[in-house]
Amino acid sequence: MVKFGTGGWRAVIGDEFTKANIQLLSQGLVNKMKSEGVAEQGIVMGYDRRFLSKEAMQWAAVVFAAAHINVYLINKSSPTPLVMFHVMKHEFPYGMMITASHNPAIYNGIKVFTAGGRDADEVQTKDIEDYIGDLKPEDVQETEYETGKQEGYIREIYPLNEYLDNIIDSVDMQAIRNAGLKVALDPMYGVSETSLKMILMTARCEVATIHDRHDTLFGGKLPAPSAATLHSLQNYVVEKKFDIGIATDGDADRIGVIDDQGNFLHPNDILVLLYYYLVKFKGWSGPVVRNIATTHMLDKVAEQFGESCYEVPVGFKHISAKMQESGAIIGGESSGGLTVRGHINGKDGIYAAALLIEMMAVTGKKLSRIMEDIYRECGAIHMEERDYQFTLEKKKNMHKLLMEDKLLPDLPEEIDHISYLDGSKVYFKNGGWVIARFSGTEPLLRIFCEMPQASQAAEICGIYEKFLEL
Repeated sequence: MVKFGTGGWRAVIGDEFTKANIQLLSQGLVNKMKSEGVAEQGIVMGYDRRFLSKEAMQWAAVVFAAAHINVYLINKSSPTPLVMFHVMKHEFPYGMMITASHNPAIYNGIKVFTAGGRDADEVQTKDIEDYIGDLKPEDVQETEYETGKQEGYIREIYPLNEYLDNIIDSVDMQAIRNAGLKVALDPMYGVSETSLKMILMTARCEVATIHDRHDTLFGGKLPAPSAATLHSLQNYVVEKKFDIGIATDGDADRIGVIDDQGNFLHPNDILVLLYYYLVKFKGWSGPVVRNIATTHMLDKVAEQFGESCYEVPVGFKHISAKMQESGAIIGGESSGGLTVRGHINGKDGIYAAALLIEMMAVTGKKLSRIMEDIYRECGAIHMEERDYQFTLEKKKNMHKLLMEDKLLPDLPEEIDHISYLDGSKVYFKNGGWVIARFSGTEPLLRIFCEMPQASQAAEICGIYEKFLEL
């Protein structure tokens, strides 16, 4: 059973993430490529450090090789953005990355990229599912891995330098060299260390790394750079007096940041900082794109500069599509993914890290100070986030209540309007909002609330808890 969510196909290893399903997905994509007349252009694949990632990439590759489709395999564990960059740069019709991103260690999965290095959208993933649905197990054809190499259909590559040079060329390396910054890295046992170290050491930063070994269990923690998982990095930054701490998730497309004071900077804050920097200090012009569960502080910053902020459903494919349509400077989501105009068409935690370092060097200010400047100029708002697990029966009940019956609890603020674009989102007349939506990558209900005061946001989340009997 292969079903795509907002971040590709993800499944528990040994349950649905099996060789048989990986090869069914691959055969479905083979048939899709042939029907579209793009098979001769080939496909790029990469893998992260998760258990069975490399083997899964090879299981997929032999299916393409059997169909006489050239497969370019990145032969070392690599960041997801590298695969996206290579698909874009060399004009491949498709790419695949073996990863479950920030999911728990028992998961693995596959992300599919389309022309331009974009996340496959719902139309594309539904199409792949339809091709898979037409297959019987005996329809899957494979060859031996070594045979595929000998016949020239499987080609091992390692295009990291091209990707890194692209980032180095796009940031102000001289300003960073002049700043002499101290940077602590936490790759969270994932794949970002080599890339980040090369960029930062080229810029003459002092760099130290924690959690860099290969550990398929991610140190027993979720490989997601959140306030709950970055205590070690916080302590390291404060004790060693580093200017910034940077963490990335398992496949390096998301970023987490610890500022010079040891505070965790929420991904919302990172988006706000970078948008503010690109407009005010680099002189860029253009709107910003965020998903429906991401801070409206972006709206405030955009308004200050006479720009617009566009809201889209959760799923980075929606952000990249809207960015292309609107010419936006930056787009991102509250879970830590962002991209910038002129780079790749998807999330890149490595490029975001380089841009944050540039921002500190160019402004001559620490992140905590720049954030204070923004709050002073635009006003502050406060977000509360809560996640809840549920049974299948409970999910049905909550879905009916929120999305079919469209009921709401009694709320203490005057409602402006309600959206059902992705979940149930209530917009208040005071500028605040609350959303309840089901995750597309994990079995969770997520409630986000943003209000002028932190106590107001916490109160409204509590009202939803009682209303949904969580």
